[in-house]
Amino acid sequence: MPKANPMTAFRLLSSSVLMLVLMQSGAFCARRFRGGRNPQPRRSSPPPTYRADRGEATESFPLDFTAVEENMDNFMTQVKNLAQSLYPCSAQKLDYDMKLNLLENTSVTCNDGSPAGYYLKESRGSRRWLIFLEGGWYCFNKENCDSRYETMRRLMSSSKWPQTKTGTGILSPLPEENPHWWNANMVFIPYCSSDVWSGASAKTEQTGYAFMGSLIIQEVVKDLLNKGLENAKVLLLAGSSPKGLGHTSIQVRGLADSGWFLDNKQYHFTDCVDTVSCSPTETIKRGIKYWGGVVPERCRKSYEGEEWNCFFGYRVFSSIKSPVFVVQWLFDEAQLTVDNIQLTGQPVQEGQWRYIQNLGIELRKTLNNVPAMFAPACLSHEVITRTYWIDIQVKGTSLPRALHCWDRSLQDHRNNKAPPKGCPVHLIDSCPWPHCNPTCPTIRDQFTGQEMNVIQFLMHMGFDVQKMAQQQGMDPSKLLGMLSSGS
Repeated sequence: MPKANPMTAFRLLSSSVLMLVLMQSGAFCARRFRGGRNPQPRRSSPPPTYRADRGEATESFPLDFTAVEENMDNFMTQVKNLAQSLYPCSAQKLDYDMKLNLLENTSVTCNDGSPAGYYLKESRGSRRWLIFLEGGWYCFNKENCDSRYETMRRLMSSSKWPQTKTGTGILSPLPEENPHWWNANMVFIPYCSSDVWSGASAKTEQTGYAFMGSLIIQEVVKDLLNKGLENAKVLLLAGSSPKGLGHTSIQVRGLADSGWFLDNKQYHFTDCVDTVSCSPTETIKRGIKYWGGVVPERCRKSYEGEEWNCFFGYRVFSSIKSPVFVVQWLFDEAQLTVDNIQLTGQPVQEGQWRYIQNLGIELRKTLNNVPAMFAPACLSHEVITRTYWIDIQVKGTSLPRALHCWDRSLQDHRNNKAPPKGCPVHLIDSCPWPHCNPTCPTIRDQFTGQEMNVIQFLMHMGFDVQKMAQQQGMDPSKLLGMLSSGS
């Protein structure tokens, strides 16, 4: 088979940059609640990649842990012990970290003109690739960008990027933290363009900054084609809406984490002075002009003259042809912040509480026709790179398990096989309020650092569980169970 044409690959990829990851901001400034079950990533040696007798690499593959899901920790301990006993020397030399690579094309830069780049951890023998695009908010005028540069320079410049980066969650090389993708070639592209990965503009006197998000993605792919991506079998582009790489043998898939935003009316209207006070629609309308933003061609034709629509997942989704798995909290912190729902200080008012519940209802409606998705009823933002991502469940199925089921269903479809039974890929909570799912991340007040259980959290939100339980003559935990089940 002839090799892929790199320029074809760039053009195809640039037509599909990150519409589903609009607000996948890791630098969510106004966040109040944070948490998770495992604050420190677990470090131990993953099983090695097996090689052929003559030293040539053979394709590695994900393990199917279906039969041992109930006792995963014990099973993984035995696997690690076996691997270390069989390969004591190689296990000591394994390198977990991704290495920084600056782009060969130095004309494609971060906001401040410093060279853009990516982190790579190669997994020799594997033809599976995972490219993750970092989130980090955006700016839409020079004053706004100047302020951002003072407070969040890491997201606008590569000048202080470390030489290595340790992957967590779906980027982890540890099978107990990442059971189905641990042995893939891992790529992490830091966000330094402040343009939702859509810009294609060099620095000018008027803007004061370069906005080259879409060009950065193209150049990273160009570099990776020479490092094994050309021979990939499966590419998972996390946080994006891909269409192709110019090579028919590569199965391109998308994974969108916390980018399924609604362009709904704000709870409380305020003047548009920064990215937190502005409505999502207004910021994107201004941003497209400032960044010189580009959108997928198919979506652009559908919204001629109103291309801002292509930055909202539920609007762009129908124009995407490659398979995409959507991960979305039903009560996303970033969505609530731009909707001007303040989760700080006094308990929320009745009108705010109704608005929050309605957000969950509206999100469910837009997700009904998405074939593959995972939507827990939690108040949070982002999950796939968190160490606790394996703990979150919807209807008894974890996110890694759901992604593995999706992977199997796509393979079976290509091979004209029936989809696997008991392996769900469309998972959405039906309970009606934030954190009614008992596996939601631990809630921690950002200002006090104090953990809150579900009852304390709901009382903070203005929902008096204890009082209602007393009125009903039942234990609060029983009432919570009933509410969670929708009774």
